[in-house]
Amino acid sequence: MSDKIIVPTLGESVTEATVSKWLKNQGDKVSTDEPLVELETDKVNVEVPSPSSGFLEKISVKEGQTVNVGALLGTINGSSKLAEKTVREVKEYSPPKQEKMVLNNQSKTTQKEVFKQPKIKQKEKPLKLKEEDTLILENVVEQVSEIQKPTIAKKEKLVSPAARKMATESNIDINTIKGTGKNGIILKEDIMSLMGSKPAPSTRKIEHGPEERIKMTRLRLTIAKRLKEAQENAAMLTTFNEVDMSEVMSMKNQYKEEFIKRYGIKLGFMSFFVKACVIGLKNYPAINAEIQDDEIVYKNYYNISIAVGTDRGLVVPVLRETDEMSFAEIENNISKLGEKARSGKITIDDLQGGTFTITNGGIYGSMLSTPILNPPQSAVLGMHNIVKRPVIVDENIEIRPIMYLALSYDHRIVDGKEAVSFLKIVKESLEQPKRLFLNI
Repeated sequence: MSDKIIVPTLGESVTEATVSKWLKNQGDKVSTDEPLVELETDKVNVEVPSPSSGFLEKISVKEGQTVNVGALLGTINGSSKLAEKTVREVKEYSPPKQEKMVLNNQSKTTQKEVFKQPKIKQKEKPLKLKEEDTLILENVVEQVSEIQKPTIAKKEKLVSPAARKMATESNIDINTIKGTGKNGIILKEDIMSLMGSKPAPSTRKIEHGPEERIKMTRLRLTIAKRLKEAQENAAMLTTFNEVDMSEVMSMKNQYKEEFIKRYGIKLGFMSFFVKACVIGLKNYPAINAEIQDDEIVYKNYYNISIAVGTDRGLVVPVLRETDEMSFAEIENNISKLGEKARSGKITIDDLQGGTFTITNGGIYGSMLSTPILNPPQSAVLGMHNIVKRPVIVDENIEIRPIMYLALSYDHRIVDGKEAVSFLKIVKESLEQPKRLFLNI
């Protein structure tokens, strides 16, 4: 009896998916719960496991096709049925005439001819070398070994001072240039000739031509749709501030070894930001709220969505009840969710229920940005890179590690005063991180 491979329930409000990739080929042997096919939904990728052990009898839906929840993807043929089929095929097998003669023992002569073994040659005696031949052979081996020895140091290329200066200023590798001067010296003209030469086409252009057309994935389509909706439906504004990260960096460096030994995870910046945001959200509940029809729904729990960049696109898994988490628990959960997102193992449940979002463009080198809302949330905090800048401290100019912060918010329910005050609390909490342990 064949078992059906069915599209499972994909989560709240998700009714269809795209067959992204079959992980097994038709006819392959499979085990119970072994992943068979990968489905791509609007939010995550889902692996459909095998309902039983046996062989993948039939693939009913090709890669790239759209399927609904409950649709038939294929069938698994149980191993017992396949075994019966194999036995039947063996019984029905009719061997060629010559094989019949051997198997039925009709002719001893034929058996001898079929199973006739070739004569095994006797092992040849090793060649004996004369003493002078041995010396010659050893000399040849020694010379070959000497040739095969790697060169200890490359001969430095000869470069004229003017050419060297021009190459340094233009960031040109002189080792790639062939000199035209006497004894191969690289001249200024060689550098200028190189700078004036026409660059070769990019590898991507060579492989795919001037243009390439690729169908958008369901995740990318959903991201595009949701971001456009956020712009159209919310009255979005952004407010900015800067934070001196000196104290956080000092505390992070001071306790990093002890933190790893005790909790088995690195102490990062994100746990400080999560804690600081929770304090701000408790003081300004509208930033942790959302609009539903003509009502404002205030959330008295603090589920922080953390934006994670993956090869498939941006996903935003949720840290739940962060106000009840320790620094170590926050770092551990962020690490686990990040790994799940990058490996494509993130689930629908991991992405639902967030009340506020933090996104860190600083890891990619962003100095400043205006992050876009993550509907239906009313605010998102953007972190950026840390740059040493001159600042005034007690009437003195000092060099401090500064990060720019950006808070985008829905002006329909969040007033400018609340947004600015929230960001000020985050700034003060990070500049005096001991406040995070006192929850003030």
